Amino acid sequence: MLAAERHRAIIAKLEDNGAVKVSELSELFGVTEKTVREDLEKLEKKGLLKRTHGGAVLEQGSEDSLLPLQIPNVKHSRKKSAIAELALTCIQDNDIIALDAGSSTLELARLLPNKPITVLTNDLLIIRELTAKENIRLVVPGGYRHNNLLIGGESQEWIARLNVHKLFLSTTGVHQEYGLTIFTEELAKLKRLYMDNAREIYCMADSSKFDKGALITFAELNEVDCVLTDDGIDDELAARYEAQGLRIMKAGLSSDGKSGKRKG
Repeated sequence: MLAAERHRAIIAKLEDNGAVKVSELSELFGVTEKTVREDLEKLEKKGLLKRTHGGAVLEQGSEDSLLPLQIPNVKHSRKKSAIAELALTCIQDNDIIALDAGSSTLELARLLPNKPITVLTNDLLIIRELTAKENIRLVVPGGYRHNNLLIGGESQEWIARLNVHKLFLSTTGVHQEYGLTIFTEELAKLKRLYMDNAREIYCMADSSKFDKGALITFAELNEVDCVLTDDGIDDELAARYEAQGLRIMKAGLSSDGKSGKRKG
């Protein structure tokens, strides 16, 4: 079993059980305990877990799913809604936008008014959400179904010919060293394809995703124009990323639960 496969399996077990033991993982993977401890050390450096004596537990604050989206993620829903409302302020009539697969971009699709814009997406949940909005021109690439996504086939060459004004991108983690990361190579390739054909790139990432790094880097921080997040991000943490040149916009939440734009 490759290291990347072991890492995915470790994260899956942590999300199911909350903790793992080195001895059990060693037996499960058919590798030495030393190899397992090295795996845990690498994942701890990426902020995905906390090592304990004889095993590991999920890092505190890692409440959001770290694995590829298969069903709508309802955690941090208030933050995601605020970020989606902030993203709406970046969209004008007649824009051509691309919506990457993710729970925040799905929330953006739900909030999109029925107005004349063009939306490109390969996310079946987003497609379902936008089908009833007749004023939105919905553009769907081909490919085969993988969980809730359409990927592969000749769609990649087709997407490369499109002119996208604004891309709204999802990510598993935002990390100063690792950049924007994800666990699945197939999704990383699709994200790069979207990015290569977009004039402006907005990354939607709630505050829990900062200082987290998954297995595969699909973009450096300087490749996005702006990260849209919530005001739950620590000011010192945000300042550290901004000092690196990352532009951050924060969606504030008022006491009545409604969001308000706040620039970082």
